[in-house]
Amino acid sequence: MASLNREVPRTGSGTMIASSTSKTPVCCSARYNLAVLAFFGFFILYALRVNLSVALVDMVDSNTTLANNRTSKECAEHSASMKVTHNHTGKRYKWDAETQGWILGSFFYGYIITQIPGGYVASKVGGKLLLGFGILGTAVFTLFTPIAADIGVGALIALRALEGLGEGVTFPAMHAMWSSWAPPLERSKLLSISYAGIVGIIWFVLWIWLVSNTPETHKTISHQEKEYILSSLKNQNGILSAVPYFGCWLCMLMSGQAADHLRAKWNFSTVCVRKFFSLIGMIGPAVFLVAAGFIGCDYSLAVAFLTISTTLGGFCSSGFSINHLDIAPSYAGILLGITNSFATIPGMIGPVIAKSLTPENTIREWQTVFWIAAAINVFGAIFFTLFGKGEVQNWALDDHHGHRN
Repeated sequence: MASLNREVPRTGSGTMIASSTSKTPVCCSARYNLAVLAFFGFFILYALRVNLSVALVDMVDSNTTLANNRTSKECAEHSASMKVTHNHTGKRYKWDAETQGWILGSFFYGYIITQIPGGYVASKVGGKLLLGFGILGTAVFTLFTPIAADIGVGALIALRALEGLGEGVTFPAMHAMWSSWAPPLERSKLLSISYAGIVGIIWFVLWIWLVSNTPETHKTISHQEKEYILSSLKNQNGILSAVPYFGCWLCMLMSGQAADHLRAKWNFSTVCVRKFFSLIGMIGPAVFLVAAGFIGCDYSLAVAFLTISTTLGGFCSSGFSINHLDIAPSYAGILLGITNSFATIPGMIGPVIAKSLTPENTIREWQTVFWIAAAINVFGAIFFTLFGKGEVQNWALDDHHGHRN
């Protein structure tokens, strides 16, 4: 038993690790089972959060959209040449661009309310039930989306805010749980898995087996389904919307592995790793976001730049996003609740501000929007680089979890 309690020298992060840690199995371990289950939970949450953003494109009456949103003169001819006629069967709503902005932003009005309370409750009673019921509540409220849309805009906005209330507790609750479950040198891997996924190999097998590039080349698709898809979904908005987030998902996984490898194998200090990954994850997206405003009407290049921007943002998952666990593991849930509350504000006011800054929907107006977003990113990167810490702070020591510098 003495060998189990023997400690090795400090790593670059200043954390004391038991010598038996490296020998503890990963496969089927409780901590990695937790990470995998958390992945599926957050996969569901992200799907519930963004589904309306994708569906809204085809929920809105096209005549209303055209009447209230001027196409940029610079791209008018290009837009006309790319117009595709759809065979719509679902109900359409006469929501102008401003109304759509309020609908999309309303989620965050509920989301911001439960961040700090969620972190506090999780630190006192644990995050298991809080996270579980948060996901359940969000899923249940989402089921009523079609009914709320039929009732009216006010009902839909209220429903989306209720969804935000349920989802707001989930990240603080998960952070609070990881303060008790994540060994210091495995934090990046475990959190990147729980927030992004570890089922890559299984997914790849299923992807190769079940998926084809087009409906025409699919081996088992029925003739009726193929004709339905080809006639009604020639302009695949959902795929384009998902591409940036798929890139971010891959980046989160790889950066988590890289961050822990730098700390454990190369003895990089925790604060150095966190600042390095935060700089990449904030400066990189800012550069490509600004560049997207200067490419004219090249839609393919715009999608590529926005995809790269969102993908590079995945580096932040191993940067400042995990730093709560580095400096105050016992209070990680509460701290995440506080910081996430501030991070929610742009989601609330962003659509409204963007609409007010682009009354004519011109390229120059959108350049201003991108410059503002990039400036916020750069400011955050500089601020964290100057003031970020990597060791457990004295005020955050807690014997209950055994957290020590």
